[in-house]
Amino acid sequence: MKKIQIASLVVFTVLAIAVCLLESGTLTWLQSGLLGVISPISRSGSAVKSSIGTLGKDLLSLDQLQAEYERMLAENRKLRAENNGLRDLQQDNDHLRQVLGYRERSSFRLVPALVLGHDAGVWWSTIKINRGSADGIAPDMPVITDKGLVGKVSAVSGNLSEVLLVTDENCKVAAKVEGTKEQGISAGSRDPVGELRLTFLSKLADLQPGQKVYTAGVSGGIFPSGIALGTVKSFHARELDGEAILEPSADLGTLEEVFIVTGAK
Repeated sequence: MKKIQIASLVVFTVLAIAVCLLESGTLTWLQSGLLGVISPISRSGSAVKSSIGTLGKDLLSLDQLQAEYERMLAENRKLRAENNGLRDLQQDNDHLRQVLGYRERSSFRLVPALVLGHDAGVWWSTIKINRGSADGIAPDMPVITDKGLVGKVSAVSGNLSEVLLVTDENCKVAAKVEGTKEQGISAGSRDPVGELRLTFLSKLADLQPGQKVYTAGVSGGIFPSGIALGTVKSFHARELDGEAILEPSADLGTLEEVFIVTGAK
């Protein structure tokens, strides 16, 4: 056994004997002092342990985080759907406000109608609308939108009418070109593009793409003067006259509502 170990054993033995020989009051005093020394250390350890326990309670598990993430994703999808619905509703309201505004501003007496469908056999020829003789509708009444001429009423029943579109080759419209003295007859063609052909123009007519074309309102005709008909896309001279190709002013492929012109205000 090493010397230092022997010395430690002797000191410990002497201290043990000394403690055993102490009186009870002295021994109590000694225990209180020792407890005072180790109490702060014990309290600090307990505080640290308590803090770690509280921190653990505040942390979420991975499963809880995943559930919270999925809940937020679902909430986000719901809010987006609601936002899209409100945007569509706003667009519908703006459209209806625009349509009603046009009806008020127009110099014509107008009857609004909903488009029920296009003729499935010849897409660019006719449409069906939900107004008929019960609403005062009669054959040959012009049909328009706020953008321009759509066509004319070709057949009427009690609560339903058929409209012949301007893009049909049988719907002939007297028309004039803005900024010129050029007048001609517009009609559709059999091509699926839906363009108009304005014929009987002067062979020397100086027409440029983008020029507007309006109804001429000739005597005895059924279309009033000044309704937008189309825009010049091109012009070429033929053997006996000039011909312009027009883009219709009204978007005939997306018609949802139209007006029937029943007279002037």
